[in-house]
Amino acid sequence: MSINYSHIYKFSSFIKNKNYSFSRDEILNVLDKETIDKAYNSLSSWEKYEPTPLLNLNKLTRDLNLKNIFYKDESKRFGLKSFKALGGAYAVEEVSAGRKDVVVATATAGNHGKSVAWGAKRLGIACKIYISEFVSETRADEMRKLGAEVTKVKGNYENSLNECIKQSKANGWEIVQDVAWEDYQQVPKLTMAGYSVMIEEISKQTDHYITHIFLQAGVGGMASGVIAGVARYFKRIPKIIIVEPKNADCVLKSIDAGKLTRVEIEKESIMGGDVMWRCIISPMANS
Repeated sequence: MSINYSHIYKFSSFIKNKNYSFSRDEILNVLDKETIDKAYNSLSSWEKYEPTPLLNLNKLTRDLNLKNIFYKDESKRFGLKSFKALGGAYAVEEVSAGRKDVVVATATAGNHGKSVAWGAKRLGIACKIYISEFVSETRADEMRKLGAEVTKVKGNYENSLNECIKQSKANGWEIVQDVAWEDYQQVPKLTMAGYSVMIEEISKQTDHYITHIFLQAGVGGMASGVIAGVARYFKRIPKIIIVEPKNADCVLKSIDAGKLTRVEIEKESIMGGDVMWRCIISPMANS
């Protein structure tokens, strides 16, 4: 029996990026092969590393009358249950560079902070995390269990990020953030390099030609990292579709306006009002 998915899968708006241009050279100029390869070589050497499953969603494939639908199951990643385990933890390793006296700090709504905290615990270094007042105590406790000092800040994510930056500058801490701003791009690129590991794994997990890739927008790091991974590891380039919630459609609005556009949310979500409108301006943003 087939299921009608029309009431489940809906999109409120769609825009085709008129500036789309997939250039391997331009993309790998932003995040180069050496950086991508170093991330894979490092992460794959970590204890308990193993590629996460690439699942074939057979029933959904049949119901939608498609050839194959693959799902990369990141719930198995290092016990942290998120692809974020690849990014923040790897950036912590690179930023700390073997030092034990370094303190890393980040602002988060949950999973990135868990990755940074876990990465710091793995290396035996201190970790300071800033969260907004909308982030649940359950999420805060998960980071505390990993040894992080968690500080709750009044306001939304932007407020927690500003406080993280302020305190890090005052105390000489290393910021490990997954969003970029002027004069702060190298660490987010390290986070992106970590995410590219997913594509390296996929390139070995199936011989099928991948025609379309669907990615969440988020702050742009995961999508950019995956796109860089595609440029590095895929012989044929698929269509790449970025998906984001209609209440936080920063990427769609920015593409439509032809410039970075901030979106003010009217209703907070369980992610604590995470409208993150900062991004790395790069050729990857055109995909």
